[in-house]
Amino acid sequence: MDRWASFDCYGTLIDWDGGVRAELARVFGDARADDLLAQYHAIEPELQASGELSYRQVLTESMRRLGAAEGEVHGLAESLPGWPAFPEVRGTLDELRRRGWSLAILSNTDDDFIAASQVQIGLVFDEVVVAQEIGSYKPAHRHWHEFFRRTNAPRERHVHVAASLFHDIAPSNDLGLTSVWINRLGQSSTDGARPTRELSDLVELPETLDDLVAR
Repeated sequence: MDRWASFDCYGTLIDWDGGVRAELARVFGDARADDLLAQYHAIEPELQASGELSYRQVLTESMRRLGAAEGEVHGLAESLPGWPAFPEVRGTLDELRRRGWSLAILSNTDDDFIAASQVQIGLVFDEVVVAQEIGSYKPAHRHWHEFFRRTNAPRERHVHVAASLFHDIAPSNDLGLTSVWINRLGQSSTDGARPTRELSDLVELPETLDDLVAR
């Protein structure tokens, strides 16, 4: 019987903070980049709440709200296709495939961005669900509903892997799903989010997933 691992992309597989910060530093200067990155974290969920904006529009409007000149408001969207994967990602995903796992991405992004990010990762996923096609952003539950509708994956043989407590782990809890929190920043769990397991990166993920769902 199939085993499925679904992943958030940005922050989990692709270095989202690094990509956003680098562009903010280019536009606003390095001294302001950390403060503006924190502001961006607050602005983005507000813009995503209705599900009406594409992620390209979210990125553009976020830059506008941060005070970018009109000629720079598209900078984040234009830079995203080049944001790199974390160094252990490709090897980990190859090992999961070798062990028989099917792999999916559930992402708050657009079709063209996720296609570019799969090039950065160097692997084509078995299923991809993005906000643009379903008109909804996580932490709403529609990504998971659509994933299970498309794949018929048994819930007891599925694990969701993500770096965001707010966008991914908390809704996984709501849905009764097994989850692994990739805590790259050494944060404390907040808002009652309760991952099944916690890892600092993806290096030990194959063994962790095999422990959670037997072959």
